[in-house]
Amino acid sequence: MSAAQIVGGVGVAVGLALSSVVVDELSGSTVISGFAGTATVLGAALLALPAAKAAARGGRRAGLSLAYVAALAGCVLSVAAISIRSWPLLLVGLVLVGGGSAGNLAARYSATDLSPAGHAARHLSLVVWAATVGSVAGPNLAKPADQIGIDLGLVEKAGPFAFAALAFAGALVIVAAGLRPDPLELARERDGARPVPAGRVRTLGPAWETLRSTPMARRALVMVAVSHTAMVSVMSMTPVKLHHDGSTLDVIGLVISLHIAGMYVLSPVVGWLSDKAGKVPVLLLGMSLLLSAACLAGTAGHRVWQVTTALVLLGLGWSCGLVAGSALLSESVPVERRPAVQGLSDLLMNVCGATGTVVAGAIVGGLSYGVLGLVVGLMVTLAAVWLVLTWRRSRS
Repeated sequence: MSAAQIVGGVGVAVGLALSSVVVDELSGSTVISGFAGTATVLGAALLALPAAKAAARGGRRAGLSLAYVAALAGCVLSVAAISIRSWPLLLVGLVLVGGGSAGNLAARYSATDLSPAGHAARHLSLVVWAATVGSVAGPNLAKPADQIGIDLGLVEKAGPFAFAALAFAGALVIVAAGLRPDPLELARERDGARPVPAGRVRTLGPAWETLRSTPMARRALVMVAVSHTAMVSVMSMTPVKLHHDGSTLDVIGLVISLHIAGMYVLSPVVGWLSDKAGKVPVLLLGMSLLLSAACLAGTAGHRVWQVTTALVLLGLGWSCGLVAGSALLSESVPVERRPAVQGLSDLLMNVCGATGTVVAGAIVGGLSYGVLGLVVGLMVTLAAVWLVLTWRRSRS
């Protein structure tokens, strides 16, 4: 699973570094460039439930394979779109590329299927951490991949998406051949869960029923969604801001690489802290980091170092929200309901993220990057206050 995360992380990160810049160049609109991040996040949302259904029916291997196949197809379509200079077609391709994010997000839950009590966050964080190598290296591979693509006859900026297609193909092979035995199937056997019936598998209904009866799972889901929305809203518009400020592709790639390092490098520490100090305190730590990132980004002006610092903190805050929130969610629901609830969580977090990128593009295009920082900071603060109030009420 760790190997698939590394290779899949390369595919996601290469496209992440360039998608908004390419859409900006093809469309000539900053507002439309925001739809690049929206398309990718929306794709991850749309593929979350099909992947969850596949996992519920055939185990983690089936769900992850579906996600990576979609991402591979999206990369091929993106290369074609850039070749004919069609930004609408590129957005369609990016929706499918979002399958890579859906796969990488779903992979983290495979580590919790067989975790002993009190170790879910640590095990989950190791899978998240495995994406560090690929995700950090990915943006810096954009320029050489572009040059190789040009040498092979592709148009400018199509090469990175062709390289991402190869990465997703590699992740697909690793999952199909290496994820044996399937951890979800083993967990079901261990816990004596009822076999999944043949035919249609319901996910939304059981997931909503479980969330209605499990307050802690609801809190976890909301905090994961808020963390992801804050992260993608700021991150998706940062390459465009830096591009308009005159930064080179190398600088943009470095900033995104450091941001992704913040997302993944310390995830084992976040997992250990979540199991030792508690998931809710770590969630609140994540909200504090996201607030600090929003304030720094919003006041950065043309200072690249301040934008970089903000993006690193943004990644750390996201890591706290994702690791602690995902572990809390998994621990709060029975094993037979986990794929459905986890799929719904990923669906909602990506829908919120997609909405955030649309709003972020409109804010930056109509107002400024600084106003975006203010809006994100306010959202994070309100979420933290809500978590504290509901958590204290449940403990009293």
